[in-house]
Amino acid sequence: MTAPEPDDTRDDAAREADAARRLQGLSTELTARVPQLLEAMRSVGTGLDLHSTLDRICETAARLADARYAALGVVDETGDGLSDFVTYGVGEDVARRIGRRPDGRSGLLGELIQHPEPLRLADLSADPRAAGFPPHHPPMRTFLGVPIRVQGEIFGNLYLCEKHGGGEFTDHDQHLVRVLATEAGLAIGNARLYEAARQRERWIDGSVAVTTALLSGTEADHSDRTGDRTGEGTGEGTDHTDYAEHAHHALTVVAEQARKLADSAAGIVLLPTSDGGLEIVAVSSRTLDSYLGARVSAESTIAAKLLAGESVYLDARTDPRLTSPLSAHYGPSMLLPLHSDGRVLGVLVTPRAVGARPFTESERTLGTQFASQAALALMMAEAQRDRERLAVFEDRDRIARDLHDLVIQRLFAAGMMLETAQRQSDVPEVRTGVGKAVDELDVTIQEIRTAIFALQQGPAEAPSTLRTRVLREINMAAVPLGFKPTHRFVGGVDSAVGELTGKNLIAALREALSNTFRHARASRIEVTVDASAELPDGTPAVRLSVADDGVGIPEGGRRSGLRNLRRRAESLGGSSEVGPGLGEDGGGTTVIWQAPL
Repeated sequence: MTAPEPDDTRDDAAREADAARRLQGLSTELTARVPQLLEAMRSVGTGLDLHSTLDRICETAARLADARYAALGVVDETGDGLSDFVTYGVGEDVARRIGRRPDGRSGLLGELIQHPEPLRLADLSADPRAAGFPPHHPPMRTFLGVPIRVQGEIFGNLYLCEKHGGGEFTDHDQHLVRVLATEAGLAIGNARLYEAARQRERWIDGSVAVTTALLSGTEADHSDRTGDRTGEGTGEGTDHTDYAEHAHHALTVVAEQARKLADSAAGIVLLPTSDGGLEIVAVSSRTLDSYLGARVSAESTIAAKLLAGESVYLDARTDPRLTSPLSAHYGPSMLLPLHSDGRVLGVLVTPRAVGARPFTESERTLGTQFASQAALALMMAEAQRDRERLAVFEDRDRIARDLHDLVIQRLFAAGMMLETAQRQSDVPEVRTGVGKAVDELDVTIQEIRTAIFALQQGPAEAPSTLRTRVLREINMAAVPLGFKPTHRFVGGVDSAVGELTGKNLIAALREALSNTFRHARASRIEVTVDASAELPDGTPAVRLSVADDGVGIPEGGRRSGLRNLRRRAESLGGSSEVGPGLGEDGGGTTVIWQAPL
């Protein structure tokens, strides 16, 4: 889909004629500057990128009025401050030393916002409305401010300071800059239309990407149930685990797309809990992985609003309703309910960095539409997976009936024939051998009955145990590794480890196996989960060890993965460290991750 070009029927000749008519009857000096003005107007109207257009307006205005400095302040949606401030003539080093840009709520900038009329001063420091300059700001004396209107509404103000040669800005300068401001309003209007069209296109493409990712993931689902994982599933409840993994993948896709589209620092998805609160289940930000499983209390007024289907817009750092330590790291945020057909599936949060610009009304509308589309796609994907799982369970029922009605009956008949032959034989060795064969048949029949029972279990009866999830991660890692890591469980892994610790352990295992595949070049990996371990202070703990015989951790190599593991463990009161591996003389690496039970 291609964004439409803005409709601009005024060509250059028409603009020049219009400008010439407005300048008829003016002084010879002003008329002599008309070619310069026309060139400035042509320059301003070039291009459609909004921020580049604002930069060109500043530079062109400064050249037209022979000013050393120029700036353009964009009025925010409330109409009493600035949302953007573009400058010309102030170097990057100086701007960095000055620090925070003006908000337009006081001084001469505020005066122009409140009273959008041209303002010309011989010495701005002598004006009682001036608020002064911050430290490191270059000295400025002469001043000319002109409002810029887009489609009849105030868009912002153009500021010029310090006319070259030390003189004051003249009536001629003011008149030329006003004409330029009119042209700038047209150029900005076109750029805003183009930017809005591109923004809508991106959000639509993002919604399509989410829907495609959620509904096309089912082909992989079928392949995931084959090979090694088929055998694992009959006894461990793999289908239930697959369902949970697919749901987590779907929510992660939503979080990632929302973060990119909203130009936010993170994308977070929360799901309702049984007690009326919310739980973080998917994030798109490497620094937030340790917050998976964190909960928002049912007492929260914000949670109540979101679960009622209301969107919430706030500044996470300053809003007193947010008490989580996570909120201190972010600024303007959209909290959007994922609701469809009267049902709230969860909440999508897109927080921007501290000090970032607030979300515009257009962005809020597009974000709300994206959340609704994502919720609908999630429901469609859930229904599609349910249909596929129903087909799988119907197939399992058929297999279970065949095993019971045909295979077990035949094995039972074969066992009876062998027992008859055993009684009729007078050779001790034959009787002993036949007896062993009958015993093996009995064991086989018991194993088949166990398999039949597992096949007949429904999704709610097939628990997703920690042991199952560990085995699943190992089997998934075997594909890129080219071999299957060995594993060992110690203690009551399924009964002793809580849900939150279990989620973080699985994430740590996934990170460790991923690092091994990408960097270690290992030929052997051993995974151990020990639920009988203890922390240094004697606290009962679960310990995950992932050891390999690879090349080890190089000096100066990236350690972001290890930092993530340590951060995740420390958030639970545990620790993470590395040690010698399985190779000769301790070659390779052993990652040890542990957390209290």
